Amino acid sequence: MENKSSHKKTVLFISMIFFFNVSYSQISNKLELLDVFNLEYVSDPQISPDGSKIIYVRNFKDIMNDKNYSNLWIVNFDGNNNLPLTTGNQNDYYPRWSNDGKKLIYKSNKDGSTQIYLKYIEYNDESKLTNLSNNIGSVEWSLNDKYIAFDSFVPKKKDELIDMPEKPKGAKWNNPPIVIDDLQYRADGRGYLKQGKQQLFTLPIEGGTPRQVTFMNKNHRNPVWLNDNSHLVFSANLHDNSDLDPNNSELYSVNLSNGKIDTLTTRIGPDSNPRISPNGKKIAYLGFDDEYLGYQQNDIYVMNLDGSSINNISSKFDRNIQNINWSKDGGGFYFQYDDKGNTKLAFISISGKINDILNDIGGLSLGKPYSGGTYSVSNNGSYAYTYGTTKHPGDLAVGSNGFSLRVTEVNKDLFDYKNLGNVEEIWYKSSYDGREIQGWLVTPPDFDNKKKYPLILEIHGGPFANYGSRFSAEIQLYAAAGYAVLYINPRGSTSYGKEFGNLIHHNYPSNDYDDLISGVDYVKERDYIDENNLFVTGGSGGGVLSSWIIGKTHKFNAAVVAKPVINWYSFVLYADNTGFFYKYWFPGLPWDNLEEYMERSPITYAGNVKTPTMLLTGEEDYRTPIAESEQFYTALKLGGVETVLVRIPEASHGIASRPSNLIAKVKAVITWFDRYKK
Repeated sequence: MENKSSHKKTVLFISMIFFFNVSYSQISNKLELLDVFNLEYVSDPQISPDGSKIIYVRNFKDIMNDKNYSNLWIVNFDGNNNLPLTTGNQNDYYPRWSNDGKKLIYKSNKDGSTQIYLKYIEYNDESKLTNLSNNIGSVEWSLNDKYIAFDSFVPKKKDELIDMPEKPKGAKWNNPPIVIDDLQYRADGRGYLKQGKQQLFTLPIEGGTPRQVTFMNKNHRNPVWLNDNSHLVFSANLHDNSDLDPNNSELYSVNLSNGKIDTLTTRIGPDSNPRISPNGKKIAYLGFDDEYLGYQQNDIYVMNLDGSSINNISSKFDRNIQNINWSKDGGGFYFQYDDKGNTKLAFISISGKINDILNDIGGLSLGKPYSGGTYSVSNNGSYAYTYGTTKHPGDLAVGSNGFSLRVTEVNKDLFDYKNLGNVEEIWYKSSYDGREIQGWLVTPPDFDNKKKYPLILEIHGGPFANYGSRFSAEIQLYAAAGYAVLYINPRGSTSYGKEFGNLIHHNYPSNDYDDLISGVDYVKERDYIDENNLFVTGGSGGGVLSSWIIGKTHKFNAAVVAKPVINWYSFVLYADNTGFFYKYWFPGLPWDNLEEYMERSPITYAGNVKTPTMLLTGEEDYRTPIAESEQFYTALKLGGVETVLVRIPEASHGIASRPSNLIAKVKAVITWFDRYKK
């Protein structure tokens, strides 16, 4: 049992996590916790068809309501006349120009629920097009600008398995039982799912009642119009075994006059993101032949409208392709991809020749330096994109024919007087096999190379994801608190090709541990790193690796394990995408592969742990459910390890989705590590 002295220390510690001592009498030149509420970023820039204007989403936070909001802004291509299109504490987003460049559709929750709005740019007049009670997905203009198509959730009424007797008049009974018969019955960020599916709709821009055009008990998403406006092409997994084979989507077309659905692709693997060629004769899309690997990369395919003559034009390119857009002449595609921790815009011709256009697309993940960002391109080849570096979150930038211009500095008011930690790119060799591993070392903003600094190893999630040369509020706040921070892309990380990503296929975690520890050993040789004060943390896949690390070594003073998987056997049976995880991350079902599952589970090595450990998870996390953290917490307690469990109320897997949750997470990490400094 815990003694009274230890209990008092724990109560005091927990109080410290959530106590913010804020002084308004002195302005610090370092980034502070409350500065999280001042951070803004640009997303989803949409350039007009003629390339003269850009509409973008400006994202901001409200300290009084602890919420994230967004408004639409419009600016000329040359950076002049940067003006708001919408205002208010609401979420306005997903702007899409009409083909004639005179109108705009966007989504907004300004009337309480998210709906589609139509705005006439010249007159700044607008109308509300929908009044739906369920979510709205992607929205697409018809070529003649007379209609829009979109996908939206349609509830399904089911015969209840449990037929309850009629209750007496005036009786107050509990709600009736809810019967679940789908394999995926809950989703992170959404909770327990309602019965129903996403269906396709069309709607004239004059408004009225949306017309439902698909009715199968499957999800239909991302419709695009054929040029004659007679059909929609969309992506869906309409196979009978779609729950058990979730990665096998196809492209289909639906005839709007009679509802007939034709299958356009049939291979085993995901086909998605259809794009119609400018002349209306070809369909391009993304996908791959499914090899049931942990990491697989999209290629660009082009086919005829009936699905014939399929051609892979990017088969020789060893990176994952995203966000394709035809060039106006139909000669190729603009696309974005991640390469060595940086997101790039490139062009590929129909013959497969690739030319890079620019770097540093990013800046959409305020908390961590993950890849992200996007771009759009006009008919004349000009483009707008989110520009992000280690020094700032996403801003708006534009470019054309080698010319580029940063249009916005939405955090200038803050960064004019806040000093950030310096971010240095490093490369070193893994002790396991000598592979070159990329990482970044961040030093405190008042860095003095004659001083000694404690080091935090911060590990990314995924595991098939990448950190890079991008801004991170969390890492900068750790640096401002006096820590050097090391973040790394170990084997399994994306942006280094298919072979590197699959070094952890059916082998995770494993030698990614060696990559991470080699990085720590590499940087601790620097005179300013205090090798007696080493700490480790990570979330999701980083939570897996941080819990794995402390079961393998005692070199870290303390650890914060955020939203981890501790037991792969339990995880694949109650995570929100169980039909995927057991099939792609393991060789089969857990009861048929017990040794494989447990060999890779950090819970197996809990008896080796001596490192003081904090477990931190959202209470409503359905991706890596909180029971995973609770298992490890109990195991460490039984083993006599100093440990605490921090639950974030009403938080899903994205713990930091509310600004105060990001602050609480950073404060928890710093307080725990400060406690175990030597």
